[in-house]
Amino acid sequence: MLFIFGFFKLKENKILKIKEMKKILGFLALIGLMLNACNSGSGNNENNSDSLNVNSDSSAMVFNVDDFDSVATNFVDKEIQVKGIVDHVCKHGGKKLFLVGDHGDLHVEGEEKFSDSLAGSNVIVTGIVREFRVDEAYCLKMEQDNIMSHKEGNSNKEAFEKKKKHIAEYRDSMKAANVDHLSFYSLEYKSLITEPTK
Repeated sequence: MLFIFGFFKLKENKILKIKEMKKILGFLALIGLMLNACNSGSGNNENNSDSLNVNSDSSAMVFNVDDFDSVATNFVDKEIQVKGIVDHVCKHGGKKLFLVGDHGDLHVEGEEKFSDSLAGSNVIVTGIVREFRVDEAYCLKMEQDNIMSHKEGNSNKEAFEKKKKHIAEYRDSMKAANVDHLSFYSLEYKSLITEPTK
């Protein structure tokens, strides 16, 4: 707890940014999970589908897709399980799933093709959290590629301007959050189980 109060002490007289608040909430969720795990030894082991739990087949934790963005930063390059509804399977190759919840979504990428029949299914996906960072170097590379593509006639003026706007949005987001990069998280597919619908 001293760590948490120390963190807030460092931030006094400043408004916490949304990303910082998500990190804090993720950290607090982990503490709650650890405390819950310590207290669950002799109690009722009935799983609540909306809470964090541990699947008996794996040591990975199960998170609801709505909570993924707030905890992903703590699990980069680590295995976790995420519960959600398959919104769709990517039509371009079928190697991507899009999971949704009430307030969140997640891209799941795999080496093998997913069945289109998974659409609408409640699933628990086991995978490795991957982070994609957008920083100034990435923005500069995107700008160079955009200019070159436009000069070579591979993109029209509308596409060129749209890409410029997208790059500016990345920079504006970094400036507003006072960070040197933006993180985007996905899940590298390992396995999947379907849950019965309620």
